[in-house]
Amino acid sequence: MKVAVLDFGKTNSKLFVFGQDGRILDERRTQPKWTRQDGFSVLDEATLHDWALGAVTDAVENHGVQGVMVSGHGCTFALVDDAALTHPILDYEQEPPAEIAARIDRRIPDFAETFSPRLPLGFNYGRHMLWLQEVDPDAFAAAKSILGYPQYWSWRLGGRAVSEVSYLGCHSHLWAPRSQDFSSLVDAEGWRGQMPGFARAGSVIGERRLGGAAQPIAIHNGVHDSNAALHAYRRQELGPLTVVSTGTWVVVLNPDCPLDVLDRDRDMLVNVDVDGGPVPTIRFMGGREFAAISGGWQGAIQHGAVLQAIDAGIMALPSFAPGGPMPDRPGRLVGRTPDAAERAAAALLYVALMVDLCLDLIHSQNTVIVDGGLNAGGLLAGLLAELRPGQAFLQGATVEGSATGAAALAFESVGRDFAAEAPEPVHATRFGGLTGYRDAWRDHVGGQAAAIKAAGGAR
Repeated sequence: MKVAVLDFGKTNSKLFVFGQDGRILDERRTQPKWTRQDGFSVLDEATLHDWALGAVTDAVENHGVQGVMVSGHGCTFALVDDAALTHPILDYEQEPPAEIAARIDRRIPDFAETFSPRLPLGFNYGRHMLWLQEVDPDAFAAAKSILGYPQYWSWRLGGRAVSEVSYLGCHSHLWAPRSQDFSSLVDAEGWRGQMPGFARAGSVIGERRLGGAAQPIAIHNGVHDSNAALHAYRRQELGPLTVVSTGTWVVVLNPDCPLDVLDRDRDMLVNVDVDGGPVPTIRFMGGREFAAISGGWQGAIQHGAVLQAIDAGIMALPSFAPGGPMPDRPGRLVGRTPDAAERAAAALLYVALMVDLCLDLIHSQNTVIVDGGLNAGGLLAGLLAELRPGQAFLQGATVEGSATGAAALAFESVGRDFAAEAPEPVHATRFGGLTGYRDAWRDHVGGQAAAIKAAGGAR
């Protein structure tokens, strides 16, 4: 059996063909496009759909895939009637006008109910739902179903409309993790009747015939991408884990962290796993910040450039994107003017130092798995292992942990084995001066020592 996984990221969208042995047999990529319409930034859904349908059709014809699964980025919803969107899908990177924000923000539930902090832009997609409902109530009135982003694509490809808990529970303001039910906002706004029935991530919710295949392929219910990465490793029974999932966002998930230490002002929240369990989380927009700091660097980062940045004290100070554990600070570089390679090295060091801080704040003392595109080549994981010698570190055998977890859910749902490769041990880097560099960085950001001590994190 083979499964096609569509991994819809904010910056890159990908298709992978997985075999039951966990190997990726084929892949292709595109970038989603966002356009302006009626005062909103919205997804060019038609272009992305055409790409996705073509990619899946090719996978059916060339590899004989028997199912398609979706993994999707957070913060995004879709309003649909029986056949189509009733409004284009909103880009989560836009802020409601101030006068609207003042009204809708008064209706947001308390953190104690949703464990979903009040974040800017559309990082809580319930906030964007309130905005759209105020501006275009007809779009809501016409919608039969309110779908999470992965569920939209599963529906669009031929599945039935369903809800899924890992996506609803992703800092949306729509879910109450302790009661495992919709939040008070959903009932206050009258949305419960538009929320379809639940299906577990990976379950078969339809079928469709594509290309010249003799049999239709299964349409599997989609999943939130970081929770898919968490599932990929939990299913391997590796013991207590913290997962560092990297991409446009760096999402640090530690199920062992007590809920009562989560700080709403530091982008700490509760995600929800595919079975409804709470997963304490901290995150920052690491991929976006890496691109901003590095000037869009592509390719490998040389160890020599990292050493030069450390020795010269070239460092990036937060923040270069909204949200994160140190919001409302203007990002800046300190030290001498770096060359391009040193800027890229400083950008990766910044990501490592931010993850190190996040691991303290999320009380991580268990085994850490570093996953995703920012760990290409393993340098990020090696830096973290050097910074935190008291913890064990592993890294994914592939950087595509979200897609791998999504594939596992699809195979499991039809009773098939899926033998993903076990994560690999991480060898700590050996950069003289890295610990001192970290201490200097924390001195620069200021005011962190007390918070870190209060968090009780241990290195």
